[in-house]
Amino acid sequence: MIIDTHIHLDDDRYKDDLDEVLARAKKAGVEKYIIPAADPKTLPRAVELANSYKDIYFAVGVHPYDASNYNRIALEEFIEHPKCVAVGECGLDYYRLAEKEEEIEKEKALQKEVFIDQIELANRYNKPLIVHIREASLDSKEILKKYAKVNGVLHCFNANGGLLELANRGFYFGIGGVLTFKNAKKLVEIYPKLPQDKLLIETDGPYLTPHPYRGTRNEPAYCALILEKMSELSDINKQELEGIVYENTMRLFNLS
Repeated sequence: MIIDTHIHLDDDRYKDDLDEVLARAKKAGVEKYIIPAADPKTLPRAVELANSYKDIYFAVGVHPYDASNYNRIALEEFIEHPKCVAVGECGLDYYRLAEKEEEIEKEKALQKEVFIDQIELANRYNKPLIVHIREASLDSKEILKKYAKVNGVLHCFNANGGLLELANRGFYFGIGGVLTFKNAKKLVEIYPKLPQDKLLIETDGPYLTPHPYRGTRNEPAYCALILEKMSELSDINKQELEGIVYENTMRLFNLS
């Protein structure tokens, strides 16, 4: 069984054919799904889906791009829902910052403030974190080491070797379609160094569609392509690796 640990099924791009998407996923061996929260406006849709489908779970959180919309009270409204399994996706993303230095520092400060508050929320409710890091590895690592009392996953692991030490603090590594990209040399190189008991599979659909379907909408059925590439690089047969990753996921998110 495969669990897609990061799939935005609340995105409008799945609205018209969700049942068909889930049917294709099941045929490919994918049985459970975790919807990460990114924008507070889509959170009610994620909760609705979790209430409607027994194998869909969700997280509460705010993506760093939406830090200005952060509202802890809105997250606490759903955090004790029986199918809320994590806090996130939260973190730091310095990829699209303002041009002026003063505005850059202001944006970074806001992202850090919101990230820390979500970590403290996870600590309070004992939920794992789903962490988004893009071009902010050092700041993210320092914040996690200082504030996180819970474990979590580094979503769409960015192949920064400095983040590997977080495995010793209980953090897992989300592996997605990027591993199949021809230009993913850094990730392919560092992947064998990741602890097997800290590997997760994710699609991040509808984004980051794996080869050979790049340029189309990503969907959870493509977890099978990611697993195949992981197996190839791990020198472990797919069936054994599938079992390892499944157990990792069940353990981290306390699924049953």
